[in-house]
Amino acid sequence: MNAPLPVVFIVEDDAALRSLVKALAQSIGVLCRDFPSAGRFLEQYDPRQPGCLVLDLFMPGMSGLELQDELNRRGAVIPVIFITGHGDVASAVAAVRRGAFNYLQKPFRNSELIANIREALELDQRNRRMLAQQDAIRDRIASLTPREREVLELIVRGLASKVMAQEMGVSTRTVELHRSRVMGKMGANSIAQLVRMFMDFKLTRNDPVT
Repeated sequence: MNAPLPVVFIVEDDAALRSLVKALAQSIGVLCRDFPSAGRFLEQYDPRQPGCLVLDLFMPGMSGLELQDELNRRGAVIPVIFITGHGDVASAVAAVRRGAFNYLQKPFRNSELIANIREALELDQRNRRMLAQQDAIRDRIASLTPREREVLELIVRGLASKVMAQEMGVSTRTVELHRSRVMGKMGANSIAQLVRMFMDFKLTRNDPVT
């Protein structure tokens, strides 16, 4: 099944500015959906949909910062480009520190917004590709038996088969059989690749590496 096309989501209570941002995004051939409030956006947003979000910092009701916090709670990876007035820069900087992609001061240059949208969409694509790879590795690790998982963690520790056999209380041949099964299930062509996959997987989940 083909992956869904990226969408630029625009959440802005000013109808004129919302239309301008939409026209600029459409000028580079990108699909757009616009919303007058954060609440309306949340009612329809699917975190699985790739794209980026152009978001006004201060709006009636739920603010842009509050929407960012809610997206973070939901584990959404969509890059957020904030639009802010000159007096709101401190808040915009705080938003970037909390994970926003960037912020633009009003009035912004059209070319500046277009460049930010392009870069945010590229970032979203990279993030989703990485998450897909991590999900695949997670599924492979989950397919291991408890004994195979033990062997995997001993491999990551850099132990030789003979030492692993002593720690596990089995023969070296049994360790080699488990090692072969681990390599096959993980889809690794070498021990180095296996170790790299496992370490990257643990680090991306802030899990201590064995």
